[in-house]
Amino acid sequence: MADEGRGTAALDRSLGIWSVTASGVGIIVGAGIYVLVGTAAELAGERVWMSFVVAAVLSALTCLSYVELATMFPRAAAEYEYARHVAPPSVAFVTGWMMVVGLFVAAAAVSLGFARYLEYFVGVDRRAGALMLIALVSALAISGIRRSARMTILLSAVQVGGLVLVIVAGWSHIGDVDLLAGPGGAGGVLSGAALVFFAFIGFDEVITLSEETKNPVRTIPRALLLALGISSVLYVLVAMTAVSVVGADALAASPRPIAAVLDHILGDGGETVLAAAALVATANTTLLCLTASSRLMYGMAVEGALPPVLGRVAMRTRAPFVAIGVAAGCAALIALAGDLATVAGVTDFAVYFEFVAVNLTVIALRFTMPAHPRPFRISWSVRGVPVPPVLGLLAVAVMVPSLGTNTLALGLLTVVLGGGAYALLGRRAPA
Repeated sequence: MADEGRGTAALDRSLGIWSVTASGVGIIVGAGIYVLVGTAAELAGERVWMSFVVAAVLSALTCLSYVELATMFPRAAAEYEYARHVAPPSVAFVTGWMMVVGLFVAAAAVSLGFARYLEYFVGVDRRAGALMLIALVSALAISGIRRSARMTILLSAVQVGGLVLVIVAGWSHIGDVDLLAGPGGAGGVLSGAALVFFAFIGFDEVITLSEETKNPVRTIPRALLLALGISSVLYVLVAMTAVSVVGADALAASPRPIAAVLDHILGDGGETVLAAAALVATANTTLLCLTASSRLMYGMAVEGALPPVLGRVAMRTRAPFVAIGVAAGCAALIALAGDLATVAGVTDFAVYFEFVAVNLTVIALRFTMPAHPRPFRISWSVRGVPVPPVLGLLAVAVMVPSLGTNTLALGLLTVVLGGGAYALLGRRAPA
């Protein structure tokens, strides 16, 4: 046996269906739902729950593409691994680069969100609080995927419990308002869907756990669908409950709509419950973002697209400790900026970029690798072209304008920087 740190160990293939599903739910059900439901209610009124239904359906279209690819190529390199089978090395590299950078920015932004909620309980500098969280979750990640998975299951259970509390506490109010009313008709529902679509992103990150999952060809697809399904049901029920308790106008007017709902039901104390729930959600999301980014870098390093040192695995914990350290360091540097209102859009752009890449890859592989085994195969096709990925591409096209000009410009700049990074590294992944 080689000593620890020489990189001869494989990742620890120990995760089961519930660990992977909990990771998916944990990264989807972040703190965003506590705010987005109010903003969406301004657009869709009492039909805000329909916006979540539409967004869930649109997310499912791309989720199916991920499921097919995950059964074909169950590797930690995820989107990079998929793209390299149909695109030039430079394009595949940029595909992986965009997701890695997006996860760095997400980890930084969410850690700052954690510090903001922490201020509710204790006086702490926001940057210091963010750095503390990044250090803690990085240490947990380096200790091994088994410990990380146990913590993820615990934190995800608390996240889900917080939303279930809202649903149960306000369930008796269902029917107090007309859930089919609202301004703007179908247009208002679609506008709300474009907004709350961001509450669903993240389900794809469970793909990066493929090399740490037992029987990944079977487990990863099921976990993907379960995570998206559980999150969708929770979101729809929370939206129905929230709008029934306080009404669409009050929901839209409140800067903390879920806290307003809890205050209405429980009296004073809703703000405290919200802050506690948001602390758990942001801590879990930060852990999962750092885990996903480190596994993606590890996978790309193993394939030769990133420096080999990023593929080194600790013999004792079987965690990619170098990649975890790089992910934590980059997230910490970004968090030191303090105000990420502008650059946080890079994560949203990266997700759309990956959705386009994944849907195009599914379509292309039907023609370039038609005989490759597909344990899960999207069945609805027209002349050999699977229809759901095409609809997924159309859904992204509809959603892209919601990103805004500054986000689009910053996202395109990140793509250009990815091309520069590829040229600088001068590496070529094996064919």
